[in-house]
Amino acid sequence: MTPAELVAAVKGRAREIRTPCGDGTMVWRAYGAGPHLALLHGGHGAWSHWIRNVEPLGQRFTVLTADMPGYGDSARPPEPYSAASIAEIVARGLDEIVPKGERYHVAGFSFGGVVGGNVAAIAGARCASMTVVGSNGLGLQRPELESMGSWRRLSDPEEIRTVHRRNLGILMIADKTKIDELAVHIQTTNTARTFVASRPISRTGALKEALVRLNGTQLNGIWGERDATAGAFLPDRERMFRALQPTSRFRVIPDAGHWVAYEAADPFNATLSELLTTTA
Repeated sequence: MTPAELVAAVKGRAREIRTPCGDGTMVWRAYGAGPHLALLHGGHGAWSHWIRNVEPLGQRFTVLTADMPGYGDSARPPEPYSAASIAEIVARGLDEIVPKGERYHVAGFSFGGVVGGNVAAIAGARCASMTVVGSNGLGLQRPELESMGSWRRLSDPEEIRTVHRRNLGILMIADKTKIDELAVHIQTTNTARTFVASRPISRTGALKEALVRLNGTQLNGIWGERDATAGAFLPDRERMFRALQPTSRFRVIPDAGHWVAYEAADPFNATLSELLTTTA
């Protein structure tokens, strides 16, 4: 099975749900049954950032994986964009999908964590837990990264794939031997369907500002030990979480990079499941 066929197969097993977004709709894909868990992807991403997680987690949860506003199959949000304005659309969608009176969990990867923190702040006690996965937006120091390659002016598909493979090794995946054809396909496909610039938002303190407003929501964090966006400053993230919420739980997955849910899918799925099932 080719990477494109694999993505199509997993996508085809989902239950598609649409909620309002700008002049169109936001697309959600639902898997499994149980307590509701919304998974929000990273910048230059889509639902497929979670391709190795949706079905395993669906054995215990109703997994709602989104194409966030301005990404993938979803419509663009109204301008100007901000973490709060995008989160408002996501939160309204969850209010439509999750039955009244039921609580839900949110987990957000990278930019999805910045948006997810704002969703949790909007939802209040209805959001049982917010799990931040390798996100910035905390106003903390981060290491300098090697310059990423640009693919937008290239026309040769192989040259484009080569740039994306290199970029994955700089930012997303710590062990370069784990940059497989599926990862390259997902990166190549998703970046071409990105219409909201996430980096300017993630470079602000938008996530921290949201997390200080959590009310009745358990705060969790999951980072890869070798996350390129944290580097030697990873302990600062844990200290901030403890300061924001003394009962927060912070987990580090060994030898994994920024895209920890892909690179270390099995330990990530087990860790997230453990955090959610022990949420008060």
